[in-house]
Amino acid sequence: MKQRLQSAKRIVVKIGSALLVDAKTGEVKAQWLSTLIDDLAKAKARGVDIIIVSSGAIALGRRSLGLPKGKLRLEESQAAAAVGQIALAQAWSEALRTKKIVAAQVLVTLTDTEERRRHLNARATLTTLLAQGAIPVINENDTVATSEIRYGDNDRLAARVASMMSADCLVLLSDIDGLYSAPPDKAGSTFIPQVDEITPEIEAMAGKPVSGVGSGGMITKIEAGKIALGAGCNMVIASGHEPHPLERILKGERCTWFMAPLSALQSRKRWIAGTLQPVGRLTVDDGARGALGKGKSLLPAGVKKVSGTFARGDTVSVVDLEGVEIARGLVAYDSGDAARIAGLKSADIEQTIGYRGRDEIIHRDDLVMTNGER
Repeated sequence: MKQRLQSAKRIVVKIGSALLVDAKTGEVKAQWLSTLIDDLAKAKARGVDIIIVSSGAIALGRRSLGLPKGKLRLEESQAAAAVGQIALAQAWSEALRTKKIVAAQVLVTLTDTEERRRHLNARATLTTLLAQGAIPVINENDTVATSEIRYGDNDRLAARVASMMSADCLVLLSDIDGLYSAPPDKAGSTFIPQVDEITPEIEAMAGKPVSGVGSGGMITKIEAGKIALGAGCNMVIASGHEPHPLERILKGERCTWFMAPLSALQSRKRWIAGTLQPVGRLTVDDGARGALGKGKSLLPAGVKKVSGTFARGDTVSVVDLEGVEIARGLVAYDSGDAARIAGLKSADIEQTIGYRGRDEIIHRDDLVMTNGER
């Protein structure tokens, strides 16, 4: 199972507050963080794209503001996040800089992964950061998110990010080494090394949050597993208390793997093909049709005609010169701009519409063939 992490090309690593922030001092555990950075640098050297989802802003900020222990009111949490986010970003930036890696801070709210246009914007930004060699460090924007529009914990946020970015593996570093049939300290409790399906029985094994620093628990990790596995992303829950937590997973340290079924690997594309209704049409030439059949993105040069009125992020139908639908996808341009750049080279986009958008009208990750090809 550990080979799943070794072979992953894109991983999302979630770090809980209890691992990153010392509960007694309220400060970042710098020595532990440096060992994690070593692990990340090794993975990056193998060509792995890495995205971090880091808790800790509220835990860092509450002590600076002198806020009491225990559950905070929403406005107190938001104030603590405003202060702590600066310290958190600085900690990650300085730690990654020791390995000559650029850190990028990304704060998100629920709508950034749930609403189509903002989903595309967020993914485009993260994709660009990865392409430039940076490691995005993501956290929920607790300063502005209200109780009605928040993820509520970074386990689910990490799973949403993994789904949005088509990650191969989601690593939840926690204060527990995996899933147990009952609380670990309860007589008769057994360790569960692998989960192939999240059944009601598996859900019943989840307990209440036990950390005094974080906001999650095994319940939120199971819910994260549903999101990740549904997107075809494997997930592992492992203890992060010891140094070099990722290397320990690779060496066979005890952890629980949640294995995505092979049938789920294309679930997002099945959603595009079967759930969404196209609101426009792009007619493409034979060259573009052949490229799409080989798994390529749809570039403006291959588009002969744009029909219908649609907005960026809408689903459009891709048809050949005979009018036969060959694919569907989420378009990267509004219909007006798509019509203006149709037939042009990607290098001519900015001069034509006044801004530099994506090189593709539909990226291959947002496109599914509907004619049986690829």
